[in-house]
Amino acid sequence: MAKIVRVEALMVDLKPKVKRTDAIQSFVSQETPIVRIYDADGAIGTGYTYTIGTGGPSIMKLIELTFAPALIGREALEIERIWRDLLFLTHATTVGAITSLALAAIDTALWDLKCRRQNEPLHRMAGGAQARLPLYTTEGGWLHIETGALVDDALAAKAKGFGGSKIKIGRPHVSEDVARLEAVRAAVGPGFEIMTDCNQRFTVDEAIRRARCLTPIDIAWIEEPLTADDMMGHVRLSQSTTIPVAVGESLYSALHFREYLQQGACSIVQVDVARIGGITPWLKVAHLAECFNVPVCPHFLMELHVSLCAAVPNARWVEYIPQLDTLTTEPMRIEDGHAVPSDAPGLGIAWDFKAIEQQAVHGSAFSVG
Repeated sequence: MAKIVRVEALMVDLKPKVKRTDAIQSFVSQETPIVRIYDADGAIGTGYTYTIGTGGPSIMKLIELTFAPALIGREALEIERIWRDLLFLTHATTVGAITSLALAAIDTALWDLKCRRQNEPLHRMAGGAQARLPLYTTEGGWLHIETGALVDDALAAKAKGFGGSKIKIGRPHVSEDVARLEAVRAAVGPGFEIMTDCNQRFTVDEAIRRARCLTPIDIAWIEEPLTADDMMGHVRLSQSTTIPVAVGESLYSALHFREYLQQGACSIVQVDVARIGGITPWLKVAHLAECFNVPVCPHFLMELHVSLCAAVPNARWVEYIPQLDTLTTEPMRIEDGHAVPSDAPGLGIAWDFKAIEQQAVHGSAFSVG
């Protein structure tokens, strides 16, 4: 083992390549803090996290003033101990998005460093359960997109070998959502999955109503139908519909997932590696879901989730939303509509550090140690 001697970080503000709208918001920016951790033997680990437009500077300050100083002198391979110590160090601000997102940047960097020291890819170091995962696309299913374009995008995804498309729902009246989804179903046929995403838009009664209206279309799941902290509402919905209920991108603690699973409030877990606080808790949630015979279909961050999904046996899908194209030298590998994890040592992300430095937000960079 070797002690941590330096922590560096900066933030890149990525602009989405396409307009992204859902039932409650529009995405205009993707703040991406990137952390590099150095140990005394010269090994380097790179990690990252993200926001959808706000909170990035707060994450950077938490890392600079609290987490980074606490890492200096620690044994870099003691990832579990470090994660728990940092969580306790910020116990006054947990459970919360800013703390979890900052933890994720540190934790993913430590896992990258560990894998590189062992000369192994993350998907094998973390489990090695699957060789590739089917993809579904979200980029052509945003709420503002007209029905004809939804159909065209779904057909294009099917032609590429993708297994499904996600369509955002939450138009003013349920009939509008139904019409859009029926058009897609008629075009792609019964063997192509249609996922739906509500982005926490509905009340319980409206979610139950919409689920009833969507049932004949045979959708793969209804995602985030209610606010994430309304667990009992999700129980009521799950008991009232045969459509699988998917939650997870807005949960920030493994214990929250435990409660959802124990109460039967969901049937698909969408744990997000950044929002849960890193790889260390992500794996715990994935294995917890496995014990409940529930699949994992993580939210976003496909470049990292492909390796994590390959590590566990109960991962079912990887969500296709390109994020890091301008910051990497090669994209995520895709074969016949499936995501294939990289065999390169580390997280499997081919960072372009020159491009990262060029795109960094002015004044965001710092070094501790």
